[in-house]
Amino acid sequence: MTTAKKAKRALTAQQVAAYLGEHPDFFQDKDQLLTQMRIQHERGSAISLVERQMAVLRERNTEMHQRLTELMDIARDNDRLFDKVRRLILEMLEAQTVDDLVGVVDDSLRHSFQVPFASLTLFSDNPISIGRSTSLQLAQQHIGGLLLGGKAFCGVLRAKELNFLFGAEQAEHIQSVAVVTLEHNGIQGVLAIGSEDQQHYSSSMDTFFLSYLADVLARLLPSMLASLRAVK
Repeated sequence: MTTAKKAKRALTAQQVAAYLGEHPDFFQDKDQLLTQMRIQHERGSAISLVERQMAVLRERNTEMHQRLTELMDIARDNDRLFDKVRRLILEMLEAQTVDDLVGVVDDSLRHSFQVPFASLTLFSDNPISIGRSTSLQLAQQHIGGLLLGGKAFCGVLRAKELNFLFGAEQAEHIQSVAVVTLEHNGIQGVLAIGSEDQQHYSSSMDTFFLSYLADVLARLLPSMLASLRAVK
């Protein structure tokens, strides 16, 4: 047989790999062949195919264990977050006045959730004596971009926007914020939290909890404000 014919009939590495992939039990009764095969190791030494398979399985087991540990840590964090949210919602439901409600939210954000800066601002053409309030027109002039589309915002704001949301004294310490709008049954406003860390609140951050808190607030406030007006 000529060399050309031998070359023509020679199997390529891709063909061998494809065959073994289609026949995963090829080495089932070929223990001796398994031990004779050698694979170059990262450290330069040669190891058998069985040893290599064991090493790969150990690596995969380690990776799976790390991923499982990460998932368990996330689950524990979620459990703790759920418990904090549950206690906060129950306290909000028990609040009798707007003052109580705002105080409960502010206290929980600062102490349970370790949020150093928090602000709730309601929009009303008629001044509200409880908490911070301003007209919608003035709000649109200062933070109009945050009110578009009713979506949450996370990131860095300009000094003008920070001053409007938190006041000048707190604004000078705030480097990043998360802001959600309140809108339900005539109630309009914004709930904002801030951090001294510029990277703490970023555009990739999940705002589900903050949006949920804003939704609950927007549903509790109308009846409380109506009662307040009735008393006056």
